[in-house]
Amino acid sequence: MPNVIRPGFSFENPEELNEMGVLRRLEKAGRTCYKSEGNIGVDSASDFIRRIMALGHESILEHEKVTVRIVCDRGVTHEIVRHRIASYSQESTRYCNYSGARFGGVITVIQPCFWEENTKMYDLWFAAMEHAESIYLQLLKDGASPQEARSVLPNALKTEIVVTYNLREWRHFLRLRCSKKAHPQMREIACAILSVFKEKLSVIFGDIPEE
Repeated sequence: MPNVIRPGFSFENPEELNEMGVLRRLEKAGRTCYKSEGNIGVDSASDFIRRIMALGHESILEHEKVTVRIVCDRGVTHEIVRHRIASYSQESTRYCNYSGARFGGVITVIQPCFWEENTKMYDLWFAAMEHAESIYLQLLKDGASPQEARSVLPNALKTEIVVTYNLREWRHFLRLRCSKKAHPQMREIACAILSVFKEKLSVIFGDIPEE
């Protein structure tokens, strides 16, 4: 029987969320454009970054990056990897054999946020997951390789993807993926990530709406 989990995420390097450190490094880089390094003060970084962002000079934000590990279904990652400039490392169904002991001998799938348990839609979805798992495991038992058997795995299969964007790209990603027009499962992850960014790096992300 498939293991069903909720999506989630974690920040790989907490120091990347140290707002004062981030802002001071961005200010130092940005003031090079104006040769105004002499104006750097104890509390000057926040105002400087707000001003350059208001002017649309967001290229300066590319000097800092944040890495997030996201656990979601493969359908969501197909949208994530469309964003550039970026670095991605993703769990591979070519090399992961889910019949093995380290995976519990089952596939793990992501629970859809739009269907409640014990409803007709959810039950139909879960039946499809069970069937896909059964065929996948039988293919492996009959001698198929993981990269061959993966062709029957569902879009809802759980995957982990490590995502690194610079801060400008995170702003672009979150503006698009937190929109009400975005896919519900994409919004589920993106809005949760935005909430942390708003708390930790408010100067840079505070203006992005949570629709």
